[in-house]
Amino acid sequence: MKTIQIETIISSVKELCIRANYDLPEDVYVKLKEGIVKEESPVGQDILRDICYNADIAKEEQVPICQDTGTTVVFVKLGQEVHIEGGLLSEAINEGVRQGYKEGYLRKSIVENPLYRVNTKDNTPAVIHYEIVAGDKLEILIAPKGGGSENMSRVYMLTPSQGIEGVKRAVLEAVRLAGPNACLPVVVGIGLGGNFEKSTYLAKKALTRDIGSVNPDERMARLEGELLEAINKLGIGPQGLGGSVTALAVHIEDYPCHIASMPLAINMGCHVNRHKSITL
Repeated sequence: MKTIQIETIISSVKELCIRANYDLPEDVYVKLKEGIVKEESPVGQDILRDICYNADIAKEEQVPICQDTGTTVVFVKLGQEVHIEGGLLSEAINEGVRQGYKEGYLRKSIVENPLYRVNTKDNTPAVIHYEIVAGDKLEILIAPKGGGSENMSRVYMLTPSQGIEGVKRAVLEAVRLAGPNACLPVVVGIGLGGNFEKSTYLAKKALTRDIGSVNPDERMARLEGELLEAINKLGIGPQGLGGSVTALAVHIEDYPCHIASMPLAINMGCHVNRHKSITL
């Protein structure tokens, strides 16, 4: 049994919130740089250069990459042999978010009620997903999610008869409907299977994968490549101003589902596809 103190969790979450908003993940940065070479539109090339320049300034000056520092989405893998001492894990995570957003001078974007919209003034509560795993480790992944790209996400309850072509049509429709509003180029996270809520969780989790990674099922990996190619042929381009780099990656996470269902969730991740993790 391994004991982890609450204060360790608080300080770790605080640092992750700040780092995620200041430092663009290296895999995203490299893909944006590659996009400059691949982009066919001169305007698109200029936009990608500006995006990379903005990321350079944020890292050097230690300021947010984007003014929308997002909903704090947290993925927790908790080993069964871990004992949390000194308080509740959820409270510790929210306290870390509270401290990180205050000390990092990050915009507080959360309102306490969707209709009455009073700001909580510290970006809490976070949206926390828990997974119980074997072992004595605690892994915490912070993925701040901006409102613009989140608003462009879609859920489709497809029927099995619609098959792979139905999935492709729905994904391309979602990208077209998003247009420039998701801050292109995007990473497209796709959750396929499970049920209504499981598919949306999978789509969000897909955005945390490293760009360049592929689904372990070669059939799904092939579909990821086909969708990426099709999306980049739409001509929407960086920031929606035309071009051949509309998406940096397509990531699919799949799960078994009911014989009568084929849930499909599409979560758009803007070019500031932020995520940082730590293992305690």
